Amino acid sequence: MSTFKTFLRAGHGPTLFSAFFYFAFSCCIWVLNGAMAPFITETFNLTPAQRGLMLSIPIIAGALMRFPLGILSQYIGRKNATLVEMGLIAVAMLYGYFMVHTFDDLLAMGVLLGVAGASFGVALSLGSGWFPPQHKGLAMGLVGAGNVGTAVSVLVAPPLAQWLGWQAVYGVAAAAILLPMVVMIVFAKEPPDVDRHAGFREHIACLFEKDGWVFSLIYGVTFGGFIGLITFLPSYYYEQFGVSKVQAGQLTMLAAFMGAAVRVVGGWLSDRWGGVNTLTLVLVAVAVTLTLIGLSTSSLALTTLLLIACFAALGAGNGALFQLVPLRWPTSTAVAGSMIGEIGALGGGLVPNVMGASKQYLGTYAWGFVVFAVLALVMLGVMRVMQIRWTRTWAEKGGRARSHSHGAAVSAR
Repeated sequence: MSTFKTFLRAGHGPTLFSAFFYFAFSCCIWVLNGAMAPFITETFNLTPAQRGLMLSIPIIAGALMRFPLGILSQYIGRKNATLVEMGLIAVAMLYGYFMVHTFDDLLAMGVLLGVAGASFGVALSLGSGWFPPQHKGLAMGLVGAGNVGTAVSVLVAPPLAQWLGWQAVYGVAAAAILLPMVVMIVFAKEPPDVDRHAGFREHIACLFEKDGWVFSLIYGVTFGGFIGLITFLPSYYYEQFGVSKVQAGQLTMLAAFMGAAVRVVGGWLSDRWGGVNTLTLVLVAVAVTLTLIGLSTSSLALTTLLLIACFAALGAGNGALFQLVPLRWPTSTAVAGSMIGEIGALGGGLVPNVMGASKQYLGTYAWGFVVFAVLALVMLGVMRVMQIRWTRTWAEKGGRARSHSHGAAVSAR
């Protein structure tokens, strides 16, 4: 406890909490259509492929909007950028409440939900900006744990939709977003560190290196799998096992909460054991659990236990990958992490589409799980090949931080 108090005294606790609260609310709203998908599917009589498209759009839009919001924060400040974004979220929710009447309207609503998904980079930068370098990792991990908001969404939205109607949930969200806005205004302070202006060329620089693409694709498996599966699982539980719409959200919450909670543990474990070692275990666990989920389509209890294990691995993987980013890009961690986060989040948009196509054209969701399991194994193979050079240049064996200046990153060849 004294160590944590020392950590808090090193920075600004109220700003850290405000950033966490803002990110949690944003995550909650980002996956709202996924949480209410059984209700929406029933209203519009959607095919599996249409539902997959509907669920993928907020994820893709959120990933693409991260860069513009990051640029805005460099010019008006991170705190002000969060307030602008939350104002836009409120407007988007009002659109959903008053204007969504057709499937095309629903797709447009998905784009607007993406505004909430853009919050990741600004939230982490705001929350960690008051802390010195030796504490930034923990600060970023605590703010990143705000993706527990996805668990809150799948737990709370379905009963609200059943009680008030699913469109009314957008109206509730429009009012609820005022709470983190007030917290941000009252408690948060703009950090004193300089959020250096990074142009487009600098922002995408890591993607001109092989390491940048490897990191992005691994994050596409870990975070993309996390956010993509959360949006898909309420529909899967409802259709595959015949549980109620509310129960489907509750079961999804168990997995989502596990993934959010273990993210901090993944970063902590990687500091001690090494990010490469942790990611190796993560990707094996993801591949095994997803394959078993595809084979256990008749057992609700086994599927739920396997999903909890899978999400624990995905959450740990998210923390582990961002333990490696500052080792590889020590002088441009923020912009490299932002780009990797954007590309990785785009991977989440594939999950609902692959699942919907598997069901519609092959008659089962099992092949969707298998495809994602194979992708995890492919990325495991790529990482194990690449880590041979990593441990000769910028990391210790297993992906731990180097203890001397030779640990500075080198350009990929």
